Amino acid sequence: MTGMPSELPDTRGRLTPNRALADLTWLRVGGPADWLFQPADREDLAAFLRDLDPSVPVFAMGVGSNLIVRDGGVRGVVIRLGRGFNGIDIAPDGRVIAGAAALDSHVARKAAQAGRDLTFLRTIPGAIGGAVRMNAGCYGAYVADALREVTVIHRDGRTETLAAAALDLAYRSSRLPEGAVIVEAVFDAPEGDPVALEARMEEQIAKRDASQPTRDRTAGSTFRNPVGFSSTGRADDSHELKAWKVIDEAGMRGARLGGAVMNDKHPNFLTNAGNATAADLEALGEKVRKRVYEHSGLTLEWEIMRVGQPSA
Repeated sequence: MTGMPSELPDTRGRLTPNRALADLTWLRVGGPADWLFQPADREDLAAFLRDLDPSVPVFAMGVGSNLIVRDGGVRGVVIRLGRGFNGIDIAPDGRVIAGAAALDSHVARKAAQAGRDLTFLRTIPGAIGGAVRMNAGCYGAYVADALREVTVIHRDGRTETLAAAALDLAYRSSRLPEGAVIVEAVFDAPEGDPVALEARMEEQIAKRDASQPTRDRTAGSTFRNPVGFSSTGRADDSHELKAWKVIDEAGMRGARLGGAVMNDKHPNFLTNAGNATAADLEALGEKVRKRVYEHSGLTLEWEIMRVGQPSA
């Protein structure tokens, strides 16, 4: 824990030194965090951030569904929200208010039961905080289409509510203030018939399970769908180009490196076949990017977040 202060702020939550992170990620790889902080509530998180030495790095981690933690682990403090941050409420005016730790699928289902349509969230792995940060989307709908505002806690402990427009949401990206931790999101969800919404979600699940390796150890889509160019040379961001297709055409479906494999069922799913290291997974991903560029001239961008240090 080189460079960490001798003492960290008092907290009512749980603060664990040298905490392994592999078991907290879907890919089950990676080294430890210097400290893992699980705050009790917003006030606890705000006080901790306010009193923490500003030089100590902080990383807010969701449920690890779209993440590679490198084998050397993460320096500083990793914040993981849990109970106290996973509430889901439907306001009288139909707004859906979700804590950052609420699972996307749970939000979709509870909204549907109340006759509110956030069905696109049903098959997105992860929690609301990550969905906002990545402007997650599925079946043509994105967080940006429904998000009204988010509440964040800044690195200095200030709590602020930001309008969705302030986040500059774009394809798989946002511009959150540096160091800000999302604690809540509010959605404007259109009305719908609960029975019809439930039926739509069941159809989405069946479609997902038929095309994606949902029973394998993956982290969701590995690469963003590439931006192509029209005949006039202008960027085309309609995402008609699919990452899986250019990977497949480059001959990388089923490619292996150590314990990592590009899934045979869906080649945009980087998979831990049982004994992969984070280095295996990241190196295979880079190999795929190189091969795709050589084959098609397209540069794939990582959708999976990679954090931490490589193994010494």
